[in-house]
Amino acid sequence: MKIVILGTNHAGIAAANTLLDHYTDNEIVMIDRNSNMSYLGCGTAIWIGRQIESPSELFYSNPKDFEAKGVKIMTETEVSKIDFENKEVHAKTISGETVIESYDKLILAMGSRPIIPNLPGKDLKGIHFLKLYQEGQTVDQELAKPEVKRVAVIGAGYIGTEIAEAARRRGKEVLLFDAESTSLASYYDEDFAKKMDDNLSENGIKLHFSELATEFIGDEHGRIKQLVTNKATYDIDLLINCIGFTANSALASEHLKLFRNGAILVDDHQKTSDPDVYAIGDIATIYSNALQDTTYIALASNAIRTGIIAGHSIGGGEISSPGVQGSNGISIFGYNMVSTGYSVKSAQRFGLDVFYSDFEDQQKSWFIHNDNEMVKIRIVYEKSSRRIVGAQLASRSEIIAGNINMFSLAIQESKTVDEIALLDLFFLPHFNSPYNYMTKAALNAN
Repeated sequence: MKIVILGTNHAGIAAANTLLDHYTDNEIVMIDRNSNMSYLGCGTAIWIGRQIESPSELFYSNPKDFEAKGVKIMTETEVSKIDFENKEVHAKTISGETVIESYDKLILAMGSRPIIPNLPGKDLKGIHFLKLYQEGQTVDQELAKPEVKRVAVIGAGYIGTEIAEAARRRGKEVLLFDAESTSLASYYDEDFAKKMDDNLSENGIKLHFSELATEFIGDEHGRIKQLVTNKATYDIDLLINCIGFTANSALASEHLKLFRNGAILVDDHQKTSDPDVYAIGDIATIYSNALQDTTYIALASNAIRTGIIAGHSIGGGEISSPGVQGSNGISIFGYNMVSTGYSVKSAQRFGLDVFYSDFEDQQKSWFIHNDNEMVKIRIVYEKSSRRIVGAQLASRSEIIAGNINMFSLAIQESKTVDEIALLDLFFLPHFNSPYNYMTKAALNAN
């Protein structure tokens, strides 16, 4: 069987590896317009902020690895058309050569692309996005310029908040903008997000929330010099747009069924409305166990899982997706936040009627005085069924990172807040208290 994979980042790599490791005698072709593969974009800000030595550490695979396994790899090759009727992919290499690859099964793993605000001045020099490695390189080079002193970041989600920290670590004056009233509003309720806002302010980042960009103004050389919002005009030397991503599904939009946001609709085997076409990663929908419905959640972890599922499904394993919770986390200037499922605000936006239970305590037992940070926790649960639909934790302790995985599993298995209250959690003073803060939050539920 000939399998063509469009896209060579997390989802495409996971699908290819699954097929190679578990199913033999397949011909695999991988095509991507980029010159590299396997770039961990979530590490861009860590590199730009000089928290690691080299960006080379953010790549975990390369074309030669797959070529050694017999895979045909075509990088720097732009797909111009997919002929679904004749099962052909039409593309052009960087040298201008036209390529036509037939397929028995096609895997779409083209990912997502940044949302570009359609504002006056959007094409000025000095306005950048962060998705690809090359875009990270450009921003890194901009921040190295001594004349770049004042940086505006639009979008205070994960990427925007992280690059704001990175620019600040590079000694720049940083202005962080968002239409919402707090940072990280898509993931955390205001009580949690405000603590991150305080952390950002304490580290010198100037916050401009509930503020919308309306225009970009350039100088005589065509480079941005001012950002205009609905509240004021700001002199800036660099602007980084981080307002979100959308599924890169244009090549398939006229043939396949799409979700309301343009992502490709898939079943629990990653199969699209065309039985010979699969979609994985940021280009595809996903099933949310918290919502108990189809939605769109663009995360590298989801991309890998969907790639594995598609690989097995095509190979004959026919495993089904268990759904996801959208588990995520962030660490900014040593302050850590993790969440899974929905916040109270997002649950209500999706029509879920929820309660929540909060608790705050030290991470370790009260008589442990060294490195014993406070932890804030919120459990979000459905009023009628008491089914857990979300959780949030925040602390300067890194131990909380693992705890969110328990709540992710609880959501996947439809566990109630009352079941978590009686869960067998281990106790050791070096790690927690006899009444674990997770237990206390569950016990305090209405």
